[in-house]
Amino acid sequence: MKALKSWKFVERTDNGFVLEVEQDHRLQVSVLEPALIRVCLLKDSEYRLDRTWAIAPSEDVPWEGRHRDDVTGFSSPRFSLVRSEQDVVLETDNLRLTIDKPLTLTWECRVSKVDDWQEIATDRPQNAYMIGRKDHRKQHFMRRFQDERYYGLGEKSGALERSGRRYEMRNLDAMGYDARTTDPLYKHIAFTITDRGALGAYGLYYDTLAPCWFDLGNEKDNYHPPFRAFRATDGELDFYFSWAPTVLDVVKRHHWMTGGTAFMPRWGLGYSGSSMAYADAENAQERMQAFLEKLDEEDIPCDSFQMSSGYTAIEGKRYVFHWNTDRFPNVEAMSGSYSDAGVHLIANVKPVLLEDHPLYGDVRDDGLFIRDSETGDPEHSPFWDGNGSHLDFTNLDTISWWQKNLSEKLFAKGIPYTWNDNNEYEVWDDEAVCSGFGKPIPVNLIRPLHSQLMTRASHDAQQHNQPEKRPYLISRCAAPGTQRYAQTWTGDNFTSWDSLRWNIPMGLGLSLSGFYNIGHDVGGFAGPRPEPELFLRWVQNGIFHPRLTIHSWNDDGTANEAWMYPEITPLVRDALKLRAQLIPYLYTLLYQAVTAGEPILRPLFLDHPDDANCRNTEFDFLLGRDLLVATVVEKAAKHRKVTLPANKEGWWAFGGGNWYPGGEIIEVPVSLETIPLFVRGGTVLPFAEANPRADAGSDTHRTWRIYPQPDAGPQRHSLAYDDDGATISALDGNHTLTAFELSRKGRESHLRWLRSGTWQPNFDAVELWLAGSDPLVVNGMPAFNGSKIAFSLAKKS
Repeated sequence: MKALKSWKFVERTDNGFVLEVEQDHRLQVSVLEPALIRVCLLKDSEYRLDRTWAIAPSEDVPWEGRHRDDVTGFSSPRFSLVRSEQDVVLETDNLRLTIDKPLTLTWECRVSKVDDWQEIATDRPQNAYMIGRKDHRKQHFMRRFQDERYYGLGEKSGALERSGRRYEMRNLDAMGYDARTTDPLYKHIAFTITDRGALGAYGLYYDTLAPCWFDLGNEKDNYHPPFRAFRATDGELDFYFSWAPTVLDVVKRHHWMTGGTAFMPRWGLGYSGSSMAYADAENAQERMQAFLEKLDEEDIPCDSFQMSSGYTAIEGKRYVFHWNTDRFPNVEAMSGSYSDAGVHLIANVKPVLLEDHPLYGDVRDDGLFIRDSETGDPEHSPFWDGNGSHLDFTNLDTISWWQKNLSEKLFAKGIPYTWNDNNEYEVWDDEAVCSGFGKPIPVNLIRPLHSQLMTRASHDAQQHNQPEKRPYLISRCAAPGTQRYAQTWTGDNFTSWDSLRWNIPMGLGLSLSGFYNIGHDVGGFAGPRPEPELFLRWVQNGIFHPRLTIHSWNDDGTANEAWMYPEITPLVRDALKLRAQLIPYLYTLLYQAVTAGEPILRPLFLDHPDDANCRNTEFDFLLGRDLLVATVVEKAAKHRKVTLPANKEGWWAFGGGNWYPGGEIIEVPVSLETIPLFVRGGTVLPFAEANPRADAGSDTHRTWRIYPQPDAGPQRHSLAYDDDGATISALDGNHTLTAFELSRKGRESHLRWLRSGTWQPNFDAVELWLAGSDPLVVNGMPAFNGSKIAFSLAKKS
């Protein structure tokens, strides 16, 4: 490795400046927003890969990628630049960047021009930037300070706060992982947030898809003060530095910069059934049909079924797009039954063809596989009890082939949705050749890009198949940008109480990294069959995540099912019905994620940064800003400690009987049926009936659950969003927004509400439900528990 030290100023550009580094290399600085600056170090003054698929602030990237220097979608504000022989100083309204000799960057921040500059980050004083002499390795070292707290990095095991550990980005099929310790996992999200308390927070996004490592205090070196490190095996050192007064603002900017969240159909928030045991059974179609019948028999709400890859399996091997007709003798009849029942089928698809796949020869001859770096033949990798070759999604012909097979093998058979799985691209010939849309790229630079383009290809195929409807997709592997197309989950977790607990901060880490629409395999995927209590507690937790799927591949061949233990089935049913009732609230949160960049799952400190207690809890979280979830995650628990964030409005127990002041840690007695759940004072929760399906047509009865403030504090605002749940035109105006304003006057709670939009829901009246016993006034008229008010276009308030 070579440390980069000397530099000289080359030129000012339209949005930044350029330095020559050690005569051969180039450092580019670009101002994108007042508090967002990009820094790119080019070895030998050339890009290793001149394109990005992550950055999409205003529109999606072209299939072939967006040039890294493209500033479309950014405001590129004015900046000042002062330079001398020793340093260069760039200033925007919010950031000041100083580059000194030897090469070190120091970052200062301020909220406005009248504030003083304060240092928030700096490189370590020696050897801050290092590059490989004979290869393309890159390293970046920064000072680490005692008061820093680190978040982000997406799907990572262990504590949400990342200090003291080293993390690797290298996508693996990590089945049965330990949610407390295993690393790496499925996703590649090279983004950290550093919280500096009163100074604010900054985000660092390294725009690379090559294998890389983050050391956040694990490593020590006597020759340097405490430092943090980023190391990559290949690719660019190309990072985005973003500052904001709060962690939340940093999260939202990163979410916006990488393209936001897909607006999936409403039914995607309902319970989704799944199990490897169904599609892998020799009588798979009968098992699938029996699932539908059991839903009715057990009175379980359900909206979809994720059909695992057993439908393509022969003797354990998986042959994508190749139906096992012994197991599924009449696919159209099965899909018709599901369609008639209003349960959406989602088929598992994989990006590898085994060598004995019936289509392998044709795909090989058409050049659609990633190619071995030495022979030019299709690369060979282990896959599902065999060996196969990975499809090359940087080839437009591969994308067309994929979409054609989706259309013919799935869509034409009545299965219009896709679960993109086993797409980690474990191709360990680092120089294996990808088409690169006409500019070949070694696979080591872009492994997770293939999973993203696979998901995008499936997304676009769904759009073509149903032009007026929103696509629904799931992808296991992901990189920044994948959330523009799909929902994701934390992969094949191990069945244990530890997984139930530690999947919670894992999901929150994804949320802080711009992936808002996520969940976990409820009940555990790999390992032993869950015991009744563990299964129940997992369901009670899973209902508060956007993706709710009971999925399994139990060692004993059994399936995790809502009715698997008759002694607890009533309690599982109660939890799933509560989820069905929460659909209007969850759908509103999805709307706010899509339109305003608001995280759906939120660690307590995100909205309460000054409450120290909120930083010391791993397993409590907020669903939206107003619903505090503290489900039971310990075996045989009799009590549950709950952290109630400090605020003026306090917190109501969900049932409305007790109000607690904020800033306390309380102990709640629990039994098997207990789901500790609290609502912020001043909140109006939109609530549905426990409908069997989550489609808008079934939503014929609406309740507003009103949780008043305790005193004459500030007014609080809530929102409810409704549309038809399916069409792509909803955000263009074919929807209804209901704005709530809740205040306190003496003993009375006053609710004002205003409806806007042209879409009429399937209910024309709303029932009121009030926590506590104080009087209620709605739009100037007295009301009470059970009152109904008109809610129609003809009678809007």
